Amino acid sequence: QVQVAESGGGSVQAGGSLTLSCTTSAYTSCMGWHRQRPGTVREGVAAIHLGAGTTDYADSVKGRFTISRDNSQTTVFLQMNSLKPEDSAEYFCAAEATSPWACTAQNAIALRARGQGTRVTVST
Repeated sequence: QVQVAESGGGSVQAGGSLTLSCTTSAYTSCMGWHRQRPGTVREGVAAIHLGAGTTDYADSVKGRFTISRDNSQTTVFLQMNSLKPEDSAEYFCAAEATSPWACTAQNAIALRARGQGTRVTVST
């Protein structure tokens, strides 16, 4: 079972930026982020296929968030800019071997290996 660990959450004012990091214990082709606000369902945020280099974003974060990888192929980052209060949530990184077409932001909520989450709070 691949282990997943996130870091980088915190508190920031609206309009600010945060970068989340996610590291897996082994290479897994699809890595993604999803988030959950209290009382709501999980929402896929972004995904990256490490083999194909493709990325996908939820409409709610497109143009503000960027998912990227480093050369180790086991770490991805979620750069979050222009943060809004509605971005406040618990953010989870997840990973699973998938084909590039299945590695989407929407499917990030279903990736099998998942971390413990990191909290992001955006204040007005």
